[in-house]
Amino acid sequence: MKGYCGKILMVDLTKSTFEEIEIPDAIYENFLSGVGLGAYILYKYIPKNAAPLGPDNILGFISGLLTGTGSFMTGRWMVVTKSPLTGGFGDANCGGNLSPSIKHCGYDGIFFKGKSKNPVFLFIDNKGPQLIDASKLWGQDTVDTEEQIRTMIPHKKSLSIATIGMAGENQSLISGISHDGGRMAARSGVGAVMGSKNLKALVLCGSRLIKSQNPEVIKTISQAYAKKVKASNLPGMATGAFLPIMGKSMVATDKAIPLDGMMSTAIMKKWGTGFGNTMNMPMGDSPVKNWKGSVLDFPFSKYRNMNPDRVQKHEIKKYHCYSCVIGCGGICDIDKVTNGRFPLTHKPEYETVAAFGALLLNKDLDTIFLVNELLNRGGMDSISAGNTIAFAMECYEKGWLSQTATGGLDLTWGNAQTIITLVEQMIAGTGFGAVLQHGVKKASEILGIATDSFAIHAGGQEPGMHDPRLDPILGIHYSCDPTPGRHTIGAGSYYTYMRLWESVTWAPKVKLGEDKKEEYEASSQVGLKSMANACIKQVLDGSGGCLFGMIGGLNHFKIFDYLNAATGWDKTADDYMSIGLRMQTLRQCFNVREGINPRDFKMNDRLSGFPPLTKGPLRGKSFSMKDMMSIHYQFMGWDRNTGIPTKQLLEELGFCDLDMEVINHG
Repeated sequence: MKGYCGKILMVDLTKSTFEEIEIPDAIYENFLSGVGLGAYILYKYIPKNAAPLGPDNILGFISGLLTGTGSFMTGRWMVVTKSPLTGGFGDANCGGNLSPSIKHCGYDGIFFKGKSKNPVFLFIDNKGPQLIDASKLWGQDTVDTEEQIRTMIPHKKSLSIATIGMAGENQSLISGISHDGGRMAARSGVGAVMGSKNLKALVLCGSRLIKSQNPEVIKTISQAYAKKVKASNLPGMATGAFLPIMGKSMVATDKAIPLDGMMSTAIMKKWGTGFGNTMNMPMGDSPVKNWKGSVLDFPFSKYRNMNPDRVQKHEIKKYHCYSCVIGCGGICDIDKVTNGRFPLTHKPEYETVAAFGALLLNKDLDTIFLVNELLNRGGMDSISAGNTIAFAMECYEKGWLSQTATGGLDLTWGNAQTIITLVEQMIAGTGFGAVLQHGVKKASEILGIATDSFAIHAGGQEPGMHDPRLDPILGIHYSCDPTPGRHTIGAGSYYTYMRLWESVTWAPKVKLGEDKKEEYEASSQVGLKSMANACIKQVLDGSGGCLFGMIGGLNHFKIFDYLNAATGWDKTADDYMSIGLRMQTLRQCFNVREGINPRDFKMNDRLSGFPPLTKGPLRGKSFSMKDMMSIHYQFMGWDRNTGIPTKQLLEELGFCDLDMEVINHG
């Protein structure tokens, strides 16, 4: 009764066989579950230099250690694999209800190796696993696939399904995996790996119990947290009109204001991530015109169309992920705005609105609703897709792409119809979309023109819709995380909100009035903060925890207490941070083993202010990314010049039964 099941299922798609693998308790104490267990399995079982889209690669679906224990905000599931997008460790994260369903089948993770001769899906109930022919589902979008599977498996009311769409089938390097009608585990090209294995879907319907060591303690923690969330509300008169004002006020000072993270929880309860649609614009956080513009290029007269109140006029139902007490999701009626093409869509997240709004100078909200559903059904990452179209539009603006080369498409900034057509082509792998379907780096290589200065990516992965010129520590994580370009790893703002210093002895305290300009220099304080972000995010992803719970404040979301209660361990917050360091280091070791130079993951220079913007709230902002990477490596215990984990650190952390001798230490 320790929160975890103690075993995984390994499915060999080539042989159509199943193997249950027992996982020793020591592995969970070293790596937790979730992404940590995933890293352990990938390092142990993927042969060195395996082709990401070949049969030797492994694709894993993993639950978090805390999922199903009675803890709140711990319903996330993770997909892990060797990424075809970066060539290194790949993972994606999603909510919904798949995470507990994995455990209800008796496993902490379900892993796939090999390649099926024909399309299949895996079905697991209490009787065990079976592979079912999916030939008739191949070619179907994600929503239709789920509906058809529910008719194929009658009398199963509580099926939990993860599937790929056409983008994954076509092995687009920016394809993801869909769940619950359009919730996406979108990043790292995980959908392409699933498609390469002829695996159309994972379908779960188990009912095994999930037990924990001290359920009453967990219940007490959860009740206290839920009470705080329930009490965190914005004033009744608060509307989206106030969000740009809030954004301006937040960027007006260079002094730190460590607010209670519950304020972010109140905002999330009201609008979900859509609050950023308008609040982030005057701050300079939202990228504009392929990261070279500012709010002056996309002023209030345009971005006001993205007001989350306007989005929520279409919302007909709110929803919560499993064990969530915030409830940021929603279903929107888009029948009229799509002219009857699609009746419903998941409420567009901020990342999608920004990627297909300001980034492309597109002010048409209806287009974003349509694109959102096209991407969800096609199974493609909206962050990568938007960045890739922005790259193409800048090529077109510079005259390096002609209308003949684009197949007649006019790639002028903000051309809504072209944006829709390109998304359709990218999903299908047709027309000019075939050039763009694998992301910015690949498109740049295919076009064969000198585009390095504005091909915006970090190690092959496109960055999230948050600008490091506003928050340099975010840039550290874009460039230094083993899965680069991810806005969900850490940032200076995240660090301030979660108040980690109240529980971790070595985490530096953010003081009221502290000069935020100091975060533009590679100091020891910056190194400690970025290290802390990396470690706590691994603990979160090993637990199945939600980023919004963490940002709401670890003084409220007591993840360390949850872990001790679920497992019966008696670890300190510092102990768990050491586990997070071990998890992050293993992921970095995986990349080094696969021949990746960590320095090659440095994000495009435009994102660190080279050249600096000449207008807008971030004008003149710049920092040395090279120095920032060095200070992060140093505090992680990795070689500050190479980013390779040192032999001393590996010996201190210990890696159980993993052979780390293949690492050439810096």
